[in-house]
Order: sequence, then C-alpha cells, then structure tokens
Amino acid sequence: MHSMNRVVVIGTGLAGTRLARRLGERAVLIGEEPHAPYNRVLLAEVLAGSYGPDVIELPGTPGPRLHTRAVRIDRARRLVQCESGADVAYDTLVLATGSNPVLPPLRGLFEPGATELPGGVHAFRTMDDCMALSDAVAEGTRAVVIGGGLLGVSAARALARRGAQVVLVQQSERLMERQLDPASSELVHRHLTALGVEIHTECRVRAVGVLGGRVTRVELHDGYVLGTDVTVLACGARPRTGLASAAGLDVRQGIVVDDELRTSDPHIHAVGDCAQHGGTVYGLAAPAMEQADALADLLTGATGTYTGTRALTRLTLPHEAGPLDLAAFGETEPLPGDDVVQLADATRGTYRRVVVRGDRLVGGVLVGALGGVGALAHAWESNEPLPADDGAPLLHLLTNDGGL
Repeated sequence: MHSMNRVVVIGTGLAGTRLARRLGERAVLIGEEPHAPYNRVLLAEVLAGSYGPDVIELPGTPGPRLHTRAVRIDRARRLVQCESGADVAYDTLVLATGSNPVLPPLRGLFEPGATELPGGVHAFRTMDDCMALSDAVAEGTRAVVIGGGLLGVSAARALARRGAQVVLVQQSERLMERQLDPASSELVHRHLTALGVEIHTECRVRAVGVLGGRVTRVELHDGYVLGTDVTVLACGARPRTGLASAAGLDVRQGIVVDDELRTSDPHIHAVGDCAQHGGTVYGLAAPAMEQADALADLLTGATGTYTGTRALTRLTLPHEAGPLDLAAFGETEPLPGDDVVQLADATRGTYRRVVVRGDRLVGGVLVGALGGVGALAHAWESNEPLPADDGAPLLHLLTNDGGL
C-alpha cells in the first residue's frame, strides 16, 4: 500500500476487522453496530450463557473506527457518505458488509406496511439479536426455531441449555443437510433430542398467529399448531449488497470479485459474506478471514491472489453427558462411481465417513473423537493423489486419533 493510500473498510465483522487490523493506522473502519467488533461465530455461546459478550470481542484496530451507517458510495468523488453526515474519502474502498438474515414469507409475519418483526419474533444474526433473545428466554419459555441448518441447530441447543422448551422445525428431511450425511445428521438429531428439543423434519411453516402484537402460534403446513412465546428465524442469510447495487457495481448473488477481490470498480474491493468469488458466496468464517488476509497482502504490496477456500465446518454441541463434536468438509454425498469408506464405533460414539473420487479425497464427515480431522482435512485441502496402497493410508487417517 502506497504511503498516501487511505483504505476505508465498511463492516466490522470478522473480515472487515481482520483487514483493518492488518492494514494498521491507514485503515478507517466504519460499522453501524454500537458494540465493539465481535466474533459472530460464538454468538450461540453467549445465548447459551457460556460466555459474556466481552469474551467474544475481537482485538482492537489501530486506525480510526466510526460508529455510523454507510448510506451511499460516491464513486466519482471517492467518498463514503454516512448516516451521521460524515463524508469519508477513500483511495481504496473495501466492502465487508456481511449478510442479512432471510425472513421467510410466512402469512401473518408482516402486517401491510410493517417494517419490523412482530413481538416475540427474533432473527439470530447480531449481538443485538442475541441480547434480545437472552432477555426474552427464561426457564420454561416456549421457543420455536424455524430452520434446521447450522444456525438453527446452534440456536436450538443454546435455548435448550437456557431451560427453554424448544421445538425445531426443519423443511428438509434432515438437520444440517448442507454439511452432513444422513447418519451424522441422525447423531445430531439424537443429541438435540437428549437435550429436550422436539424436532420436526420435512415440515414447512406456513403461517404465524399474532395476538396483541406478539406471535403466539406457529402453524405448520399440515395444520398442526405450535404455541410459542419466542420464535427464532434461522432460515439462512443473504449477502448484504444494497450499497454495492446502488453504486452500480456488478452484483449477482453477492458482490462479484476477481482473484484480487476487486469489484467492477478497480478502486473498490469486497470480502467476506457479501463477496461472490468464482461464482461462490461462502458465508463462512474461514473463507472470510482468508479473503481478508489475501487482500491485506495485496494492498501492502505482497504478491499472490485469492483462488478460493476449501472450507471445513466444525461444531461442538455441549451436553452434561459429554459434548458431541463434529466436522464436515467437501462433498459428503457420493456420486455414482465414488468410493465410500465408513467406520462407526457405537461404544465410543464415533462416526467417520469419507468420499473418494478416483485417487482424491473429496469430502468427509467425522463425529466424536476429532483427533484425526487435521490429517484428513490436510489430505482434502492439498487435493493430491492418495497413496496407492490398497487403501491402507486412508484407513490409517480414519483410525488415527492424532493429527490435529
């Protein structure tokens, strides 16, 4: 980065904060949340009561940080116009605007002309969401979580640990269907059930009932009605692209970037959940941080580009009888012609399954005793041929408890 260059970063999530910290005092960080930047991945632990909000704060950044919302990008004058009235000049602008929760089109969720969710309904995306949920939940509170992906499972587990009576509704046939195969998903299902969570899969919500300004009923597609005090929407997220679209940048599913994480304007880059690279919007923490590091290198004069991330998902579901640890990476469902190696140990409560295509490891799921996940993930990330030795090296990886 040239000595006179000024980099303005919009967004105080993992990607934006990491980039600003790497760039030092010449980076200006703009964020609308009133809190100090925090690790969004750990919000469920705050909701569960395991951590206080201060525990998940991110390290501070050396440059200026503005607590305001960016409302417009003036590309001609290279200015970011803020809700506070400030105009912030940039030489290089980085959009790290993250994503917004998906609000499903449920009958009764929004009154005509309404812009806010009715009482008792919460998204689960920000620290404010987390704090509002924490205030709303007590022992015996009836809670319905809509969505059984990674976020919904985390929210349901956290609410159950707070003593709520939790019902989890999932439209798909199994929990965390994007990450897990049927057998490992069933283990997650059993674990949540042991926590007292009532789970409905292959079940679509069609409406909510509002009484006195609050949602008190959740109606399923088969007519079954769930009474509720708190309803959590965990239906996924969409890249937050409004600023980029209004500025005329190339936006498809996310803000389109090249291998230098540059948008259609050479003075503007994008990283994290809002960015679409190589046709992919990752929406995960590891790719966001890799993109931030790659862009920091580029802006400080180092060589290299961002060519994509092979992301691994990890989740720990604590329980009094012992936590359930799981990891998933790559393609967990085989294609015709793929080889599948699976090991299950009912006594130890472990399950390991990998998919091999030709001589390459293309994906896997591990549940319990994750000691070998490091070695397996390395074999997958390197995308190198597995040794041709009658499968012995792969079996060694599956049965080895070292490697982290």
